[in-house]
Amino acid sequence: MSTLGEHKPYVVMTVCTGNICRSPMAEIILRKFFEDRGVDSSQVRVESSGVSDEEFGNPIDRRAQKVLRERGYEVPQDHFAHRISRDEAQESDLLLPMTADHMRSLLRILPADKRPAVHLYRSFDPDLPQPQPGHESDLDLVDPWYGGPREFEVAIDQIERTAPYIVDWVVSRL
Repeated sequence: MSTLGEHKPYVVMTVCTGNICRSPMAEIILRKFFEDRGVDSSQVRVESSGVSDEEFGNPIDRRAQKVLRERGYEVPQDHFAHRISRDEAQESDLLLPMTADHMRSLLRILPADKRPAVHLYRSFDPDLPQPQPGHESDLDLVDPWYGGPREFEVAIDQIERTAPYIVDWVVSRL
């Protein structure tokens, strides 16, 4: 007879460009929202990655760290930016790209049967209209990299606003 501890956790993978701003912010925020909902890492594991290796090995961007801390999130010091591997993508139950470009990059490395696991992060926000085919970028999460504190505030607002809906959706599937 199997026990709960023997089950493989449901894996949520957030994906951005270099894995130093948006995807680690979403990873940290989603973990907290799952934790607040009483869902622990033995049930749901949240991870992050990028579609590029340009930031390989780097920590979370200091501006992202600052905005996370200002909102009361604990920022892990062991973050190691990396490009998503085919294996990681395959092993993820839900892949959450931050933009339509990230989504297209993911779809290129996934077999057809895995593609339904890819959902734009902001597509879970019920107050946003679902885009017409070819206009998925209407749901892109803002890229704060080239901006200043204001863009990081907008990014974290967008991530936090959508997080409860993602948690609800995942919990409904456990």
